[in-house]
Amino acid sequence: MGLMDMPVFSALTDKMRWHQTRQGLLAENVANAETPGYRGRDLKQYEFADRQGMMASSAVVTTVTQPMHFSASSGEGAFNAQRMANFEVTPEGNGVTLEDEMMKVTTNMMDYQAATSLYQKSVRILRVALGKNV
Repeated sequence: MGLMDMPVFSALTDKMRWHQTRQGLLAENVANAETPGYRGRDLKQYEFADRQGMMASSAVVTTVTQPMHFSASSGEGAFNAQRMANFEVTPEGNGVTLEDEMMKVTTNMMDYQAATSLYQKSVRILRVALGKNV
């Protein structure tokens, strides 16, 4: 039985993939903050219960969505990327607020680090239990 066969490790791996995918979308929003007509995207909030049985690996794909910008997609389809509800829209039709996006980037990074730390600590506990403490 490998580590990935254990539910806690597969769930944490999926959560880390979700954060990586979200980071890509948020970076895309920041990069297009001044692109006329651009509407930001974000992922549906991650729920462990919703993800059971849907563990799939992400593929990296680059897609041109408009001639004025490009999207570096990292499999957000697996996590249901959706348009954000924009309360502020510039005269050019852009719905991205740079300050909000940077706050989301920071929160996402901290949550990713927490999931990574939990994964590492779980591996250490397992190693100690198996008598392979190094």
